[in-house]
Amino acid sequence: MNAPADFSKGVNHAQTAPAFLSVWNMESYYGESYIVQNISFNVHEGEILALLGRNGAGKTSTLRSIARMDEPQVTHGEIWLDHKPLHSMASHQASQAGIGLVPEDRSIIPGLTVEENLQLAQIAPPIGWSIERLYDLFPRLGERRKQEGVTLSGGEQQMLAIARALARDIKVLLLDEPYEGLAPVIVDEIEKTLRVIKEQGITTIIVEQNAIRALELADRAVILDTGGIVFDGTAQEVLENDELRAEYLAI
Repeated sequence: MNAPADFSKGVNHAQTAPAFLSVWNMESYYGESYIVQNISFNVHEGEILALLGRNGAGKTSTLRSIARMDEPQVTHGEIWLDHKPLHSMASHQASQAGIGLVPEDRSIIPGLTVEENLQLAQIAPPIGWSIERLYDLFPRLGERRKQEGVTLSGGEQQMLAIARALARDIKVLLLDEPYEGLAPVIVDEIEKTLRVIKEQGITTIIVEQNAIRALELADRAVILDTGGIVFDGTAQEVLENDELRAEYLAI
C-alpha cells in the first residue's frame, strides 16, 4: 500500500515572514480536549485566506481563538495583529484592536431593526463605516432599514452581520460559514461584497464548507486536519491539486 501523501512542505509557519496577522504555535482547548494544536500561520494585509478542513478539524475554534472568545481557551502560543498582542487581550479588547467576527449563527439581535442593529455596533468607538455607506454596500439593507433584523431572509441576515462588523473600525474580518443555507445567487452577492471589502484593505479569513467557492475567492489557503495544519499555500495550488482536495476536503 502506498504511503499517505505528505503535503507538509506547503506549511509556511508564521515565524518565516512578517505579517499583518500572525498566529504562532497556538493551542486551544474545550474542557480537557485539545481542539487546535500548535498551529502557526500568517495573513497579510488585504489578503483573503480560506481556512479549510473537514468537520471537527478546528476551523471555528481557530476563528474564536483569534477573536479571543471565552471558549475555546488558548493555553499556549501567541496571536499578533499589526504588532499588537491579541493573545493578552479579552474579546472586547480584540474587537477594539480591529477584529470583527461574524459567527455562523449571525447573532442578529431580536427586537431590533436593521438600522438599530447597526447603530448598536457603533455605540462605543472605534466607529467604522457610516450607516449610509453600509447601505450603499448593501442596498437591500437600506430598503429594509426599519424591518426587524431577525425577520430578514438568510442572505439578508448574512449581509446585516457583515455590515454590523464593518460598522466597527475593523482590520480583520473573520467569517464562519457565510454561505451556509444561501442560494448560489446570494452567494454571488456576498462574494462581490467581500471583493469590495478587500479593495478597502481589510483582511479576511473565511471558514466555509463550500471549499471550491472559498478557494475561488481567496488568495491563500490553510487546511486543518485534526487540529493541525497540513497545508499552507496559495488557493490556486489547492484548486489544482486533486490529491490534496480528496485527502483533506473530500472534494
